[in-house]
Amino acid sequence: MLKVNTLFIMTASILVLLMTPGLAFFYGGLVNRRHANNMLLTVFMMCGLAVILWITVGYSLSFSGNHWGIVGNLNNILMIHVPIDAITKTGIPIGDYAMFMMMFAIITPAIFCGSVVGHGRFNFLVMFTICWSIFVYYPLVHMVWAPHGLLARLGAIDFAGGLVVHVNAGITALILSAWVGRRKDVHSQRNNLSWVLIGTALLWIGWYGFNAGSALAVNDTAVQAMLTTTISCSSAMVTWMLLDRYQFNHVTLAGVCNGAITGLVAITPGAGYVTLGGSMIIGIVGAIVSQYFITKIKPQLPIDDVVDAFGCHGVSGIWGSIATGIFASHQISHLVPNGLLFGGGLHLLLVQIFVTLLTIIFIGGMDIILIKLLSIVLPVSIDNEKLAAIQSPKFQE
Repeated sequence: MLKVNTLFIMTASILVLLMTPGLAFFYGGLVNRRHANNMLLTVFMMCGLAVILWITVGYSLSFSGNHWGIVGNLNNILMIHVPIDAITKTGIPIGDYAMFMMMFAIITPAIFCGSVVGHGRFNFLVMFTICWSIFVYYPLVHMVWAPHGLLARLGAIDFAGGLVVHVNAGITALILSAWVGRRKDVHSQRNNLSWVLIGTALLWIGWYGFNAGSALAVNDTAVQAMLTTTISCSSAMVTWMLLDRYQFNHVTLAGVCNGAITGLVAITPGAGYVTLGGSMIIGIVGAIVSQYFITKIKPQLPIDDVVDAFGCHGVSGIWGSIATGIFASHQISHLVPNGLLFGGGLHLLLVQIFVTLLTIIFIGGMDIILIKLLSIVLPVSIDNEKLAAIQSPKFQE
């Protein structure tokens, strides 16, 4: 066991866990005061629910065995037969790796759950999260990160969860918010922008564990990931500021924070594999496409994504995944081929486009099936008349 790498991943795990309460603050500040506590509860309770699911069946379905390159098996329920003290290639125990992966399983459902707080039923959301974890998240982890996974065999590059976490959560948020319907108070005032800033700061700090930790060792790749993460985040933040200034003649704190998040999301798929200049372009374009969707396209759609989970995570995640096929450099990491910009031709770019489309189709199809089945036995949304009368839902007590 390499003690320095083990300690590094333990620290990274703590940082990623910190992102969930950070997300709770970020989302809680964006919604109106009436729904703020419900938002905090819905996001933070994932720290309990997702851990139980991961230990019970999640690790096994993700990394034990292989069925058609789509999902693992249930031979290691409760991780009973997992040798947690066995050492991986980077010198860390399997138990340490499982803990790090568990933090991703926590933050992903927390991202999409916020999109329907205030107009979606809590009981439905809990049951959907359980089913979604089993039938969508764990299979996608297997397909992308397991050695025999379908997308991994196709050559997919997803360094720290652009597909597995952000595209996954973004598409799910889009479908959920479309299914649940619009709120009556869709243009209500935000609760507390101070919370938004605190949440953004916690997310930015935690993202270093998210991206640099995905190197799974203290090495050059981890350093590269930290640098590209910082540059992309900063570039996207400034770009969003300039866009707000140009379009609306003023800069908003919410816009600055959204810009930072889009930059962090966009760099995630290729953080350890792209150049510093490439990370700047990825951040800039990520902010442009996300801001355009949120301000121009979303108002024309019959969806009510309360916290713009799709606009920030889905749109930027899709761009970041595709951009990895453009800016990946074999000189930066011998684990990846050159992207389009570095003489690799169209191969990697086309692979990234193809696996991103496959991911979207898989997530979208499974989400719709799960929602339809659950809606047979559980009400999905709170009707507007009842919503207007509710000041504090029963589950808040």
